[in-house]
Amino acid sequence: MARIKQSVAWWCFVRGDMTPERLVRTAAEIGYQGIDLAPPEYWPLIREHGLTIAAANGHQSISDGLNRREHHDRIEQELLANIRLAEQWRIANLICFSGDRNGLDDATGLEICAEGLRRGAPAARAARGHQCGELLNSKVDHPDYQCDHTDWGVQLVKLVDSPRVALLYDIYHMQIMEGDIIRTIKADHRHFCHYHTAGNPGRHELDDQQELWYPPIMRAIAATGYDGFVAQEFIPRGDPVAALQQAYSVCDVALP
Repeated sequence: MARIKQSVAWWCFVRGDMTPERLVRTAAEIGYQGIDLAPPEYWPLIREHGLTIAAANGHQSISDGLNRREHHDRIEQELLANIRLAEQWRIANLICFSGDRNGLDDATGLEICAEGLRRGAPAARAARGHQCGELLNSKVDHPDYQCDHTDWGVQLVKLVDSPRVALLYDIYHMQIMEGDIIRTIKADHRHFCHYHTAGNPGRHELDDQQELWYPPIMRAIAATGYDGFVAQEFIPRGDPVAALQQAYSVCDVALP
């Protein structure tokens, strides 16, 4: 029976004794099928272990993003180059960022972000990949970030109106900003092309020390017919291997 495909966010785990080689080998042994956000120099290593590069950054940076027209030329060039790489390496999702408000109202930011995403949309469609706008919290981790609520992100996707522009629904970030995770997944899943996890508060393990209970969240995702990846993007407090094993078990849900 098919299961939810899981991946591991590189930046959270490659630290201390967890070398790139050990992370990739460990992830494959546990049963993970992909890696998110790995530096390109490690893409061959990932593929050698039979794993998919599930998501990569589409452009720089989180703060200086698509909501300023003065960034559009730079971002377009970065996106087009990364779309070509993504097609070559079969990467389904290139993560995009709204940028910080810096006094910009949400309605104007929405229009400008849509303009920027439209520039890369034809190339993404031709390559069969997604420009994947990430929802981040502006309360704890990314103060002033504009794409900080699901409704704003969904409006953005609808405004661009491309089958290859969707959202990265980060469960940790949206729990901080608005909660109501399962209802949101049921209502808006058609606009989501990728998911990230973490425990809240603290962005740590998916354990009993945090307020999210992931098994029903994973069942809700599975019930939508989603066939993409759910990536573990938490910072382990203890043994990273044990944390990865535990998170995999918590999120190991059969598809209907």
